[in-house]
Amino acid sequence: MAAPPLLYLQDIHLSLGNLPLLGGAELSVGAGERLALVGRNGSGKSTLLKIAAGMIQADRGSRIIKPGVTVRYLPQEPDLSAYDTTFAYLESQLGPGDDPYRGIALLNQLGLSGEENPAHLSGGETRRCALAAMLAPNPDILLLDEPTNHLDLPAIAWLESELAAMRSALVLISHDRRFLQALSKAMVWLDRGTARRVERGFGEFEAWRDEILEQEERDAHKLTRQIAREEDWLRYGVTARRKRNVRRVGELQALREKRRTRSIPTGQVNMAANEGAVSGALVIAADGIDKQFGDAPPVVKNFSARIMRSDRIGIIGPNGAGKTTLLNMLIGILEPDQGKVTLGSSLTMVTLDQRRESLDPTMTLAQTLTEGRGDMVYVGGEARHVLGYMKDFLFTPDHARTPVGVLSGGERGRLLLARALAIQSNLLVLDEPTNDIDLETLDLLQEVLAEYQGTVIVVSHDRDFLDRVATSVIVAEGNGVWQEYAGGYTDMLAQRGRGVTAKNLFSAVKPATKTEKTATAAPVRIKMNNKQQQALRTLPGKIDELNRKIAILNQSMSKPTGDRAKDEQRARELTDSMTALATAEDEWLALSLLAEQAG
Repeated sequence: MAAPPLLYLQDIHLSLGNLPLLGGAELSVGAGERLALVGRNGSGKSTLLKIAAGMIQADRGSRIIKPGVTVRYLPQEPDLSAYDTTFAYLESQLGPGDDPYRGIALLNQLGLSGEENPAHLSGGETRRCALAAMLAPNPDILLLDEPTNHLDLPAIAWLESELAAMRSALVLISHDRRFLQALSKAMVWLDRGTARRVERGFGEFEAWRDEILEQEERDAHKLTRQIAREEDWLRYGVTARRKRNVRRVGELQALREKRRTRSIPTGQVNMAANEGAVSGALVIAADGIDKQFGDAPPVVKNFSARIMRSDRIGIIGPNGAGKTTLLNMLIGILEPDQGKVTLGSSLTMVTLDQRRESLDPTMTLAQTLTEGRGDMVYVGGEARHVLGYMKDFLFTPDHARTPVGVLSGGERGRLLLARALAIQSNLLVLDEPTNDIDLETLDLLQEVLAEYQGTVIVVSHDRDFLDRVATSVIVAEGNGVWQEYAGGYTDMLAQRGRGVTAKNLFSAVKPATKTEKTATAAPVRIKMNNKQQQALRTLPGKIDELNRKIAILNQSMSKPTGDRAKDEQRARELTDSMTALATAEDEWLALSLLAEQAG
């Protein structure tokens, strides 16, 4: 006979205003169980976890907890503002019999001393402090809502190892597939207000979910056919005893009611990037760039790279390694101390910031998408009503008047994606785009990036996302050294032989050997002649002119004149212009590289 659960939620119902969120959901947590709680943003995962933690009361249903069982809950956005130090916060989370020394040890392992002022912590430091406070008591049940948000790769690896070694039961909400695959032994899928459970790890989630949805589709088809048969009998069948007729009419009404009230899966996010004009072949050229702040160790040292059109570049490293500094130098926001960054021609850049700081919390969702100008959003040069565009990203018409400040983290992430993808671009710069978004939206974002014809630079700690998106990754090696590796995160591991280490271990990076120093010595300076210098000055204007001509020809080609000779002439002009553009871009690229070598 199976042991009774430590925590059991039975027939949980909850509505937000007039909108039902949970309709009979259940959750059972046994000793030592490892559950992945999965579902769409807005399906009620965080709410169900708060009910399990005893933080909010359901409208109907039971929360049964075994006497003496300890539960700790990690919220999506921990609030430390009421405490003077990180240790004061940790201490407030400990029970009478808990060991404070374990809490201090965990803080130290996570790079904190306990003396930090919470008001000055980054998102990652806040999350690490909250994790130390949750793990220190060794509770019977850990309820963790997006524990990897804002954590770097070393911290995620540390957390995986720590949780795997604990005896606590776990209920995990996370967008990090690798994290869920490593720790989950069973899944609870929260969908349309109810919870389904299966004793499989997260690696089998998609196959299991698709099986359920396919069965629902077959059941719906059978129900429709059964209704059709009953209606046919009523219209054309041989007249039977009236009592029998009344019964069958009643059964038909019941079938119709069943179909009417049948819950259908939430629609898919309809996501596509609004691509602008084609950029030049070379997007970014960095040559020997350095960056150092005061007397601190160098953040970037002698880094060179060529980012070409359609590349997907991932930038990875521990927090504090300088990922944002390197990114800002590459896109021209920050000047290097030494070296040079050259941006290619015809670049149109759109950025997605990690902290969602570009969102005004007082504006409504509709105002954010339209920038306060009417009811239309311009996508791909076409006007669309904001309500229709919102629907593509699973926002309802009621959301249109909702202030951004009350949206959940996942909804804000989806709103930022909606706004960024509506802007024409050929260079997407994404800083931690996977934070807070659900797995289905993440899948679609990956598909959008795969089909995007422009260039993508992404800063991410999500290993699975990097494997699916990146064509190469730039990794912090320590002491300001950055190295590019072909492929995604797993390919980098195979080439490098190790993962990303914490910043305080960077000093272990070995110094360059004599051979390596020789290989990285300054190149021989080359002098450019007057003709080459003149071409370098005039080619950008020529490239812009050719791009404008191609745009005009493309527009005219969409409206045939009916004169075959004229249409063929325009087609030849378009082909010749595109060939001339490619030649000019290649020449400009070669001369730019020559100018950099000449200094």
